[in-house]
Amino acid sequence: MTVLLDRPTAAAVQPRRTAVARPAGRDPFIDLLRVFGMVLIVFQHWTIPVLSFDDGRLTTGNALATPGVWVVTWLSQVMPLVFFAGGAANAISFGGAAKSGRAAPAWLAVRLRRLAWPLLPLAAVWIPLPHLLLSLGVPAQPLAVGSKLTGQLLWFLAVYLIAVLLTPYALRLHERHGWRVVAVLAAGAVLADVARFGTGVDALGYVNVVFVWMAVHQLGFFYVEGRLRRAAWPMAVGGFGIAALLVAYGPYPGSMIGLPGAEVSNMAPPTLAMLAVGFGQVGLAVLLRPALLRLPTERLLAWTGPRIMTMYLWHMPALFVVTGVLVVGAGLDTPRPGSALWFAGWPIWFGLLCLVMWPLLKGFARFETPPALPYGTAGWRGMLVASGLVGGGVLTLTIGGFVPGAAPFLALLALLGGLLLTAPRVSA
Repeated sequence: MTVLLDRPTAAAVQPRRTAVARPAGRDPFIDLLRVFGMVLIVFQHWTIPVLSFDDGRLTTGNALATPGVWVVTWLSQVMPLVFFAGGAANAISFGGAAKSGRAAPAWLAVRLRRLAWPLLPLAAVWIPLPHLLLSLGVPAQPLAVGSKLTGQLLWFLAVYLIAVLLTPYALRLHERHGWRVVAVLAAGAVLADVARFGTGVDALGYVNVVFVWMAVHQLGFFYVEGRLRRAAWPMAVGGFGIAALLVAYGPYPGSMIGLPGAEVSNMAPPTLAMLAVGFGQVGLAVLLRPALLRLPTERLLAWTGPRIMTMYLWHMPALFVVTGVLVVGAGLDTPRPGSALWFAGWPIWFGLLCLVMWPLLKGFARFETPPALPYGTAGWRGMLVASGLVGGGVLTLTIGGFVPGAAPFLALLALLGGLLLTAPRVSA
């Protein structure tokens, strides 16, 4: 982390290739990928749970654990596309900020507030909510499941915060070394997996949180420069092909999401197989780009864009509401996945979830736009401390969720402290 203390100026980190700083507006393809990714995440989380309640315990399963269905996850696990789109968006945003004369720490302050501000209402609701529901007689175990899973989904924000923090330096490395940066990150993923599977210590694989997701994030820089069109076919064929070989002959499971009872996960921590699938997805998306841009998506993007973070943060609470009423309260287990009853009941299930989600969107989408504050000239030292506080708060909630205790409250204090540090005028 010492490299971050070099206090780079905007000129020092602004890419020399004009293509990175060129776009002044939003890229509809990148916006479409972000919306598609988040919508598919919500759709998947609402569709795949297999739930039953018996003797005070909520049992959770996964419909994608059905034999042979794992192949669907090579397309439905869209986190690689989300990080790719994030890389492109960060390159566009940072290039525009540097072009207008805004220093890198000031850019980071704005991005940090946009990431952290929507978390405040989530914490404000979920810190007292378990205590209230317990006092009303809600069974403790299902409530603990919901409280923990609500926080676990924040892992994405913790990792994306790392990507945002490293963006100025990642762009500098990209300018100087191009594809060699991606190659080094991929080599790091290989070494991490060798250490993980060679020793049997899964914790060693968590360095791939940086190697895998930053490699995919780095691909977004190439897209902004228009350098992925020729590479799209090799990336699509090679990425999915290498993933198939790794699954067939390596220690990797076929599913790209974690499944109940599986000894190994490609997702937690991410593996080389996940990186290969990520390359395949990015290549396929770039190949489909002309067709996607011809779709009439303007109204969809205009409506969904300002609500995308709210959808991500609150779709699981909506699921818990419906689960609490139907599964825990009424004792209705979800049907066997793929059965006639499952297909017949799915529209009702999905409709109820949308009905619960609607007021959540109406109530909390406003928090996606942070209040206008005098950011002033932010310095690297203050932004590093702010990033550490916000990242620590998000990580605390990711690990422990909102299960009653001191941890969620301390996480909220860390978030507030980080946000406050982005507002005052500090010396550059």
